[in-house]
Amino acid sequence: MRIVIKVGTSTLAHAGGHLNIRRIETLCKVISDLKNAGNEIILVSSGAIGMGVGKLSLKSRPTDIPTKQAAAAVGQCELMYTYDKLFSEYRHTVAQILLTGDDLNHEDRRQNFENTLSRLLELGAIPVINENDTIATQEIVIGDNDTLGAIVAVCCKADVLVILSDIDGLCTADPHKDETATLIPVVEEITPEIIALAGGKGSDLGTGGMATKLHAAQITTEQGTDTVILNGSDPQILYDLFSGKSVGTRFLGKGKKA
Repeated sequence: MRIVIKVGTSTLAHAGGHLNIRRIETLCKVISDLKNAGNEIILVSSGAIGMGVGKLSLKSRPTDIPTKQAAAAVGQCELMYTYDKLFSEYRHTVAQILLTGDDLNHEDRRQNFENTLSRLLELGAIPVINENDTIATQEIVIGDNDTLGAIVAVCCKADVLVILSDIDGLCTADPHKDETATLIPVVEEITPEIIALAGGKGSDLGTGGMATKLHAAQITTEQGTDTVILNGSDPQILYDLFSGKSVGTRFLGKGKKA
């Protein structure tokens, strides 16, 4: 299978922005194991700004673009150093790709990206993709890595997009606020009623939320690709997913039935 895994800041970092070492070590181990089983893996990773916040000892995520870009420049170094170190332990090579909205909207640049991505997979590397926050502005920003993950999944014709979040999946209500909320295991069609279930943005260090995840699912399912939202607190849940167990919420690609 060709799998795109999107991991958010809330999965990679503690609330203060510092790296969640145990979790990222488990994530890299599981991804390496899935790759050893013959799968092609593309990792879309948030976390640069969040880690930069922690490393620069900022009190909160910055709101102005220059400070965001400075935090991203610092945090991206730590993020890629960590991935390179951990994946190397399992004899896998990582490749960094940083994108802006301009890269994906410009026909030639998008084709160059797709060609590079395809060749990296042929060479057995694990592409690690993030938005290029150090140069992105309001005009060329993609906005969130859920959307980026969906665009990447469509570009590389992935079999599935997996979004690791801080909740179990799409629920009947916000599980952070409503104890009676129940998980919706399968969504065959993203209707206005489904969209209405999305709340606001996610963690303080991140930019996403359920709304961006539903938008990502809309992008992929329209092209026939499934999207699965899982709780990333224990990355070993990926084993359950790819062994056929019902975990998280699966949004079925267009034309597919549960």
